[in-house]
Amino acid sequence: MTDFSAEQLRQWLKTMVQLQRSHNEKVHPQWDEQGYPFTRAIWIECAELMDHFGWKWWKHQDADLDQVKLELVDIWHFGLSALMIQHGDQVVDVIAKEISYANAAHEQWEFREAVEVLTRKALQGDFSIFAFTATMRALPMSFEDLYSIYVAKNVLNVFRQKNGYKEGTYVKSWAGREDNEHLAELAQSLNIDSSTYIADLQHLLAMRYEQVRDESR
Repeated sequence: MTDFSAEQLRQWLKTMVQLQRSHNEKVHPQWDEQGYPFTRAIWIECAELMDHFGWKWWKHQDADLDQVKLELVDIWHFGLSALMIQHGDQVVDVIAKEISYANAAHEQWEFREAVEVLTRKALQGDFSIFAFTATMRALPMSFEDLYSIYVAKNVLNVFRQKNGYKEGTYVKSWAGREDNEHLAELAQSLNIDSSTYIADLQHLLAMRYEQVRDESR
């Protein structure tokens, strides 16, 4: 969880804040003045996350960890948006400080317990960086994982918006597979450290979408 430098963490955070702001502005140019219920979205995503991890004691359930990680990244999208509104230009400093504090605390929570704390905070109108970090640690999921999946998912979210997601015309299932699956496959073929990673992934995603649409006609 802590195998990264403070400077690396700040760079990841800066990139994610820039991407999130750009995406939010595509949804609405004044997104931060609309009163969007980001914390409501968080606790709903927490429930979906628990379904993928498993919580039913009366039946056997196998955790789908890949899907759990995707749900955590979705939660981060909403949490990051809420933090950007709350802290403005200081958001990177605030998040970096809170993550460092959470890591230094070395508190080890059971995964479901951590999700419940994260949910409870969201129901109270707050996104808890401490609880989110504890949830990642309990899975476990590294911050490098969070960053790499976030960047890929952000590319997909932007792509969805450009192709009619808000209007309801976007086709989420491509040739019998969720667009998330296509995204993961394409992302694995690229080097995330490349300076052209985002542009390359956008290009491949657009090509794949056009390909499957052409084949279905």
